[in-house]
Amino acid sequence: MRLPFPTIHSHCTSHALPSLPFSLPFFKPSPRRPPRGVRMDSSDRPISTLSLRRQKDKILVIMGATGCGKSKLSIDLATRFQAEIINSDKMQVYKGLDITTNKIPIHERNGVAHHLLGVFDPLDGEVSASEFRLTAGLAISDILSRQKLPMVVGGSNSFIHALVVDRFNPDLDVFGGASNPVSTQLRYNCCFVWVDVSLPVLEDYLCYRVDEMLESGMPEELSEYYRWEDPASQPGLRKAIGVPEFERYFKRYPPGRAGAGAGGGEWDEAQRREYEEAVREIKENTCELAKRQIGKMMRLKGAGWELQRVDATEAFREAMKVRTASDSSKNNKKKKRKKKRWMEVWERDVVQPSMKIVNRFLEE
Repeated sequence: MRLPFPTIHSHCTSHALPSLPFSLPFFKPSPRRPPRGVRMDSSDRPISTLSLRRQKDKILVIMGATGCGKSKLSIDLATRFQAEIINSDKMQVYKGLDITTNKIPIHERNGVAHHLLGVFDPLDGEVSASEFRLTAGLAISDILSRQKLPMVVGGSNSFIHALVVDRFNPDLDVFGGASNPVSTQLRYNCCFVWVDVSLPVLEDYLCYRVDEMLESGMPEELSEYYRWEDPASQPGLRKAIGVPEFERYFKRYPPGRAGAGAGGGEWDEAQRREYEEAVREIKENTCELAKRQIGKMMRLKGAGWELQRVDATEAFREAMKVRTASDSSKNNKKKKRKKKRWMEVWERDVVQPSMKIVNRFLEE
């Protein structure tokens, strides 16, 4: 039963992004052999620095700010390269709050295996970067043992850094200041694909996405969470955007009481203002998160990480046109044309460039 939370109308509405309808050849691991001209030692191993780098296991890493299309691109690529996905989003590793943490629904995964997605019990404490490094590393080994391509996907750059660097020191915050330099010595042969969207376009999209999450049941999900759980006992999950923003609201209007959105009571003006303030904070904090994530990726790139940027800005502009189109039958054909246009731009600007990057990487 849906709870009577009000709809907060923004300047647009959201629709799910459709999957692209084409496929390409699967990934097939190539035999490991030294490049031409590389001298071998007595154990038949190449001794050049470059060839040693190539002996490392290959993994694909999809990076980008929140809401930039990483999950969609990862599915598009995984279905073409026989890949399996390892989630590297700090909030999505926990069980629960699937809408609030924006976990990709099962029906949108197209049968692609996902690892570390909603597997940690939030009551067991916060997942550390060291714990993620260990569990994700084991997942990579498992995927490689089955001749599949490991694909790490998520916006938590601290988790990605912890996973891929050769020597990880959990006591150093490489994103906290210039005194702790970012390591360029990696334990995997990594292909970094950075899905980038112009910040003004991304911020507009993120606000629409929050509206979509609200309409999909985020307030009801949080109401149940605050009704049965103590956020203080879940230090990791309680940091998910939406949980702290709604804390004051649910303290004043506890779930299950009349007038609190769960008992059939009428909303008064004060309650509506409190609810709208929580929504405003969610949108603001989501945009701030995107800025911080972009700043961290710029730091990694500046340190020498080979982040290969794919510009999805035009695709997101087209996606916004689809979202703002009317659902009336009169405009249905026009909306279909906009949707088709969006799919074409997504394929041209995001999927095809990413495919070229991955193909070059696998052929090295």
